[in-house]
Amino acid sequence: MGTRVAYPLQVKQESIEMKLAGKTVKEIMETLHIKNKTQVETWWRWYRNGEEHRLLQPVGKQYTFGKGPEVLPELEQLRIDNKFLRQQLGIPKKVQRIGKEVEPQIFVALVESKQGEMTVKELCEMFQISRSSYYRWVKQKDRKKWSELECLINRLCVENKFRYGYRKITALVNRTHRVSKNTVQKIMQKYGWSCRVKKKKRQNTGQPYAIYANQLNRQFQSDRPLTKLVTDITYLPFGQKLLYLSSIMDLYNGEIIAYTIGDKQDVALVLDTLHQLPPMFHCLMHSDQGSVYTSYSYQEEIKRKSITMSMSRKGTPADNACIESFHASLKSETFYLDGLKNESTSIVIQTVVDYISYYNKNRIQQKLDYRSPIEYRKAAV
Repeated sequence: MGTRVAYPLQVKQESIEMKLAGKTVKEIMETLHIKNKTQVETWWRWYRNGEEHRLLQPVGKQYTFGKGPEVLPELEQLRIDNKFLRQQLGIPKKVQRIGKEVEPQIFVALVESKQGEMTVKELCEMFQISRSSYYRWVKQKDRKKWSELECLINRLCVENKFRYGYRKITALVNRTHRVSKNTVQKIMQKYGWSCRVKKKKRQNTGQPYAIYANQLNRQFQSDRPLTKLVTDITYLPFGQKLLYLSSIMDLYNGEIIAYTIGDKQDVALVLDTLHQLPPMFHCLMHSDQGSVYTSYSYQEEIKRKSITMSMSRKGTPADNACIESFHASLKSETFYLDGLKNESTSIVIQTVVDYISYYNKNRIQQKLDYRSPIEYRKAAV
């Protein structure tokens, strides 16, 4: 058992003064050479509770067993009593009401005026108000200061789970209002409503050999549906077992027209995705040089569907940037954003299915004139 350290009264008072000055517990411990952070927190709790006389007690449980000093120094007791009386007299009479009768606006103003003298906890206990109610009143007070435009931007950010940056939010706002993107950006930065999607990551992986040349050649634009398709497989390491997503995108509008989720990265996974395609002619299908795409079974099915094959160069994922970007957005805007790390297999699958539906039907894109893929396709028809 460690030896207990008895700190002098001066050290305890200096600790409280440093805490009042905004110093952290770590800084106080390093400056005053205090070994245990519990000591600093205990002295601070005694000060906040008006029990500064306890700073005089010796080490151990003398107070618990009735062996401590029975009488406080007279001047110390008077100082404690005066402090309590000053706090009571300093409270405005118009908030001397209990529970629901306390006016939220007046109480919030009172807490602000007493900052540094009394804590939020002490004031809430005095008026029998829960701290959660106080913080709710603070939020309501701040929200009343919002303008109509700020309320609209907040609603759009919340509805889209903070997946959009200021450009897309501006496009949505301009459906009913006229506002510049700079104004929207300033408002979103002011309140911390900026896009919360994590930085997208890519992993460069090369394949042993290529069978087909790169006929797509990074020409990702298409003027007709179902003429240029791209496909790829991505990992879904967010559940109790590793899953794989195989998807096919139409470059005409960026729509995901076929996808399969499986627990094996084999030829059956990509064939199942390929079988979902409607009948088509003179279509170009681009992929990387993965073994599943260079397999005999996959290429035979490609020929049967009269599809022309195209493949990225070795170790160059940018040649298939569109489908890579979609997979990165799927992970960033769902699993990374919501902190999903070890979910059940059914939740992982449902999350992917819901996102692809949202991506096709609702997620607007700048290159589509701020419309979703399906909206863009229907508008063209």
